[in-house]
Amino acid sequence: MAATPAPPAAPPKPTWDPHKTEPPFPWLRPTIRIRLTLLYGGMFLIAGILLLSIIYLLAAQAVHVGNEMPFRIVSGEVKIDSSSCPALSGRSFDSVDAFNEAARICVDHQRQKALDDLLSRSLLALLGLSVIAFGFGYAMAGRVLSPLGRITRTARQVAGSDLTRRIELDGPDDELKELSDTFDEMLDRLERAFTAQQRFVANASHELRTPLAINRTLLEVHLSDPGAPAELQQLGKTLLSTNKRSEELVEGLLLLARSDNQIVERKPVDLAEVASRALDQVRPEAEEKGVEIRGERGLAVVQGNGVLLERIALNLVQNAVRYNIPEGGWVEVTTEAVHGQAVLVVSNTGPVVPAYEVDNLFEPFRRLRTERTGSDKGVGLGLSIVQSVARAHGGRIIAEPREGGGLVMRVTLPI
Repeated sequence: MAATPAPPAAPPKPTWDPHKTEPPFPWLRPTIRIRLTLLYGGMFLIAGILLLSIIYLLAAQAVHVGNEMPFRIVSGEVKIDSSSCPALSGRSFDSVDAFNEAARICVDHQRQKALDDLLSRSLLALLGLSVIAFGFGYAMAGRVLSPLGRITRTARQVAGSDLTRRIELDGPDDELKELSDTFDEMLDRLERAFTAQQRFVANASHELRTPLAINRTLLEVHLSDPGAPAELQQLGKTLLSTNKRSEELVEGLLLLARSDNQIVERKPVDLAEVASRALDQVRPEAEEKGVEIRGERGLAVVQGNGVLLERIALNLVQNAVRYNIPEGGWVEVTTEAVHGQAVLVVSNTGPVVPAYEVDNLFEPFRRLRTERTGSDKGVGLGLSIVQSVARAHGGRIIAEPREGGGLVMRVTLPI
């Protein structure tokens, strides 16, 4: 079959995600402990500056800077030897007034020097006390916020599927005590809900496995009959293979439910192999509808559950084949590893999809148009399962309307 030119590439998806990217200046968003420390230390620093200003003004007023000397030389011969006032030491003056003026300048200089010395020493003392105040404020903030740290640690343990943990904060009935008690009540309700879910999963596991096991046994018994016709033998093998895949799918879904939507048992899985197996299952239907399947599948190994990942590819490819144009349609499936992530892209021709209806595709039992309701193309759970499995593997799926009709489904999983 002749190669068909590749479809126009979809516009690249912007790499910046406002919900996952850190703010451009993280240092502008300090923790609450740092903010409380700055609040305590800042208040002390402001109070110290005000107190220092008041002391300085009172000291300046007490020493009478700029006023006249408290004494004057009226007459007589005066000899002065002063190390603090070199201008007067050993100097002769023509008049008593000249001496008094020089003495006044010297005394004012000494007063100003004393005030400057007082100010410098006070600033050094204020600086040292500020460092102590900020350190004390940081310690006090940590003590005040220790209940919040306890709540956070408990929340992290609960996030690790340990619903038996409780905060049980003691102390006065303040806001933090009320918060911890409310959180403990919420954990009680969550534990009851998850216990009921696990009980339901256990019962559903038995109810789902039993008929599949019975079907497998009956098929194996019929296949062991050497006198069965060849057509019946082929049909039995096909049904047995389908039954086996159903059992694997049930096991995978039950594992997903038991692990609270987190994959516990992970193994290396190549998305290219997963996509190829899904294409092998859908190829007969695609050939029947005249839909061409193409695309290059590169190596993209992820850690996860192979059965569930194959279900992602199968659901996407089935939807791409079934919701296609009557003639000349195609489905392109590609896999690649880009920037530490494995990417599975399934694009197809098909009807035009409005952008505002894309999000509705992932809702259970929701379809793009009401005329699809009651059709034989599915029950409306395919994309919901795809989204759930992708989230369980720590990834996500994005749907984009394709220009000219159809969709581009992009599944991104961490490697």
